[in-house]
Amino acid sequence: MMARSFPPDDPQPLSATRSNRPAEKKRASFPVRVWRALFSMRLDKSRPRLVIAMLGFVGVFGAIGYKLVLLANQPEEVVQHIIPATEIAKARPDILDRNGVVLATDVKTVSLFAEPKRLIDKDEAVELITAVLPSVDAKELREKFASKKGFVWIKREISPTERDEIYRLGLPGIKFQPESKRVYPNGTAAAHVIGSASVDNTGLSGIEKYIDNQGLSDLAGAGLASDATKLTPVQLSLDVRVQHALRDELAKGMDRYKAKAAGGMVIDVTTGEVIALASLPDFDPSNPKDALDPDKINRVVVGTYEMGSTFKALTTAMALDSGKITINSTLDTRSELRYGKYPIKDFHPTHRILTVPEVFIHSSNIGTAKMALAVGVDGHRAFLRKMGQLDRLQTELPENAEPQQQKYWSELTTVTVAYGHGLAVAPIQAVMAVSALVNGGHLFAPTFLPRTEEQALALSKTVIKPETSEAMRYIMRLNATNKDGTANKVNIDGYFVGGKTGTADKNIHGHYDGKRVFTTFMAIAPADKPKYLFMTIMDEPQAVEGTFGYQTSGWNAAPVTGAVIERVAPFLDLPKRFEPPLSPFPTMVKLGAWGTK
Repeated sequence: MMARSFPPDDPQPLSATRSNRPAEKKRASFPVRVWRALFSMRLDKSRPRLVIAMLGFVGVFGAIGYKLVLLANQPEEVVQHIIPATEIAKARPDILDRNGVVLATDVKTVSLFAEPKRLIDKDEAVELITAVLPSVDAKELREKFASKKGFVWIKREISPTERDEIYRLGLPGIKFQPESKRVYPNGTAAAHVIGSASVDNTGLSGIEKYIDNQGLSDLAGAGLASDATKLTPVQLSLDVRVQHALRDELAKGMDRYKAKAAGGMVIDVTTGEVIALASLPDFDPSNPKDALDPDKINRVVVGTYEMGSTFKALTTAMALDSGKITINSTLDTRSELRYGKYPIKDFHPTHRILTVPEVFIHSSNIGTAKMALAVGVDGHRAFLRKMGQLDRLQTELPENAEPQQQKYWSELTTVTVAYGHGLAVAPIQAVMAVSALVNGGHLFAPTFLPRTEEQALALSKTVIKPETSEAMRYIMRLNATNKDGTANKVNIDGYFVGGKTGTADKNIHGHYDGKRVFTTFMAIAPADKPKYLFMTIMDEPQAVEGTFGYQTSGWNAAPVTGAVIERVAPFLDLPKRFEPPLSPFPTMVKLGAWGTK
């Protein structure tokens, strides 16, 4: 039988061949196998289902538990972005003294705020919060919660205990905001220089406000002042050791002489650096509202006073520098001067002819007035302006005072201003001028920031000749060593001190009150080559036991200054010299000045 043939394209042989093969088993994909394992009803597939389900539950509940632990342990770390940056207390740089001691710094704190729209029961929230924070007014808090604002402050700078108690209340819409709080480790020391900051950490006065004006406010507005550790500290020229001692001696003197107020200052006359400045009564920088008391102003910087006989140093220097008067000139003080109904007389009259040093030592109003008249009204006024006494003094402190002067400057004005009446200036202005009289004639504004002698000289202007400056040092030293000198109470062994007193009757409602005085004392050390000038002011000191009925500077401001010098000299590197300089005033000796023989 012949075999049947098929065309090449007939599929039957291939189909017939495949039908004779056993069927191949196709492997399912992984997702399908997982699905079958989870939902298959066969008992041999139950174990994978249990393992996968258990792993899923462990993962989910582990994540939830971890998040809960974070929230429970760090509630203050949650940053609330709904608060405008301007509402949050910005960070501030540390303020240091010249030796690196911290005068002001930031600490972390927490403030409490609310989102009124998220509060469920506002009355309940008010009741619970005021129970924890009794200082919060319930009525005001209800009004805040009723507002449509995105957030409202409840209380700034709460304590850790208050924070924890509020947190445990579990009130929705009540939240915490981490902030910076300003603290002052030295309390009231240097309060008037450092100033204070608001609850928002914005500078209100003093160096704190100066820092804001130097760009901190701009940084805060840009959101770049959030971490104090990233801000460069501000170092001052103050020495906190001298500051504490000065304040303490002023407080003792204020109590001893029953004064209304007191103030003092220590300045480096070679650089203009303020080493210490205090004004009493003072305030606690941690409580800025305390600084609003008008009795707690900075009398050294913003108070203006007639400086009394300390101005005689300026008049004497002016007369000597003009050439109209020499160190050996004499002035007739035997009779008083009279301008209409105004007599010019001496407090302790000598009724004789005096040399220039004697006029200074006896603090003669008549002799000083005659020196000013020798220079002339225009020359006198020009000299005072050159010495910075007729214009507002600018320092790093934002606070300053405009001098109070006569609108019309007559010959009588020159006579009275010559011995310290008729022109009221801030004490720091007078210190600036006297510093120039003794440092060789270089006038520069005082500074509360560190400065070298080279930097100071670059900023200075020469206001008197070097020989005039030597003459002033010589006269101030004589005033401390002479038995009739008004500064003999600061003739401290070993420190070669010189000085000048000043007592001015206070002008009360346009009339001078002889029973209410303002006293000043300025001392230099060492007098042959001054490094520091010390100033003390006392407002309305009283005659007490031991002052023999006197209220004048020599009996109150002078001894307080002496106590300050003795106490702070070791901090200022002023070693005692038991042997006086061999030739402290060579030009004066050459000229044969009174008292050098």
